[in-house]
Amino acid sequence: MKTVVGTFPSQTAVEAAVNGLRQSGIDRSRINVLTPRSGPAEIRAVPEEDAEAEGVGTAMGAVVGGAAGMSAGLALPTVLTLFIPGLGPVVAAGAVGAALLGLGGALGGAAAGHKIEETLTEGLPKDELPVYLDALRRGRSVVVVLTKDDDEIIRTREILEQAGAESLDAARDMWWIGLRDAEEEEYAKDGKDFAADEALYRRGFEAALGEGAEGSTSASDAALRARYGEAAGETAFRRGFERGCLYRDSRIHHPEMS
Repeated sequence: MKTVVGTFPSQTAVEAAVNGLRQSGIDRSRINVLTPRSGPAEIRAVPEEDAEAEGVGTAMGAVVGGAAGMSAGLALPTVLTLFIPGLGPVVAAGAVGAALLGLGGALGGAAAGHKIEETLTEGLPKDELPVYLDALRRGRSVVVVLTKDDDEIIRTREILEQAGAESLDAARDMWWIGLRDAEEEEYAKDGKDFAADEALYRRGFEAALGEGAEGSTSASDAALRARYGEAAGETAFRRGFERGCLYRDSRIHHPEMS
């Protein structure tokens, strides 16, 4: 199956999307929703050390009302709640949520952040995963639909757009804006013109998050050239790729930093 993903600014829009998908014949077992239970300001205000010390059980109890409300509004199976360091409480409905807490108990701290990444990575392009996590961080909800064929992909995209899904390109640009200043400062240390090279640098950065990017940069040379052609040999691309590898590794070992 292939996934179709939409980000939404409100719970009302999410419910409209889910209802539209159900009416089109898509089984609810193939519809998944991730939604933050706190706004961006509240998420930033949560002390991560305290959250880890208290454990997920306490955090789950604090947001159980929100999970119940989500269950009633969406009518999706398996509504679960996780506290993700750096994100706050996240409610997951559907098969994605089932996998998140399918270990027989609550996950906490970095393990929770890593588990949500592993779950979402399945069936999703890895270079898009940071975009969805950033959307959650900004208070957006993410709808993930497992589709059977090309016709269903087209129909699903239309339904999500009609319900008010934000453009994936816009979501991706918001994610990059959050990183851009730090990347410009790093690139300009050697006197290079970031404005002139940004597109190629960003392409390399995102390539580091994609399939086949794991491992050392040298081990990826052949794969990168096969996929990106001459661009993979450009200095700006290589610098962006190296920085993307650091970003990727920091998210694996320290999810709260993503």
